[in-house]
Amino acid sequence: MVIVLVGATGLVGEVMMRVMEEQQLPVTGFIPCASARSAGKEVRFQGRGYKVRSVEDAMATEPQIAIFSAGSATSKKYAKAFVKQGAYVIDNSSAWRSDKNVPLVVPEVNAHTISPAAQIIANPNCSTIQMVLPIAPIHKAYVIRRLVIATYQSVTGTGVKALQQLHNERAGIESEMAYPHPIDLNCFPHGGDFLENGYSSEEMKLVNETRKILNDPGIRITATVVRIPVIGGHSEAVNLELENDFSIKDIKEMLMNTAGVIVQDDPKNNLYPMPKYAEGKDAVFVGRIRRDHSVSHGLDMWIVADNLRKGAATNAVQIAQYLHANAWV
Repeated sequence: MVIVLVGATGLVGEVMMRVMEEQQLPVTGFIPCASARSAGKEVRFQGRGYKVRSVEDAMATEPQIAIFSAGSATSKKYAKAFVKQGAYVIDNSSAWRSDKNVPLVVPEVNAHTISPAAQIIANPNCSTIQMVLPIAPIHKAYVIRRLVIATYQSVTGTGVKALQQLHNERAGIESEMAYPHPIDLNCFPHGGDFLENGYSSEEMKLVNETRKILNDPGIRITATVVRIPVIGGHSEAVNLELENDFSIKDIKEMLMNTAGVIVQDDPKNNLYPMPKYAEGKDAVFVGRIRRDHSVSHGLDMWIVADNLRKGAATNAVQIAQYLHANAWV
């Protein structure tokens, strides 16, 4: 299986290579790509050094899979060119997520939407992935009527420049800003671009992508995205209003039996998910599971995951594994 990785020198690209190695993806050929300024650099994969190439060079290799993690503009420019050569494209940007002909996939939830004909497969937004994984079985059993979400997002979700801003601020070094405000000892309700409806683009991704993955456009969803000065992962306070009644015991048992989810819910002993301990792990951690008594059939949860792994790289590699397991590549 020959794989092209577009965006190999970025934060997600680096984690993508690590996850492919850990999952022992059967890669027989590997072509790392990046922007012109990164061409010629070397990355290491499976114990070997690989020179970073241009996307145009990579197309000549006729890969089976091209994984994109270099932004929407790059995906829109090159994805279909790879498809014409017979490759499957797994795209980590927002370029194709709203396209009705492109499956938006969290493999544990809706891998069945992938077919041999769907040659572009979209990786959802990191915040959506970690939320949908635990709420999907709840929706199936009890039917979600409304979701209210507040996210507390790591600077790694913005990229290397934001990570450097945080480190520089803590060291007292003046440098280029990734954000419009200082991030150290601060937080701000700003993710993506602000839209005419008053929401940000990151907030609307949670709305639209959740509905698409759960195949239910009727779920009422509102979200507030907040950036905080942490590195390990994204956290989410999620409030669900359900159609049918439930017991907390049944919810916990359901989550404990959900692939990819780890329940950490013993607040009396200070056990609950935290990004500091989610970093570097593929699981989605869920805790503070409790009934919301302010509404009929209300449920509150706290959800944490490493946004670079399950929120991006791991999910993409799982899609590649699914393609290989079905002998489509």
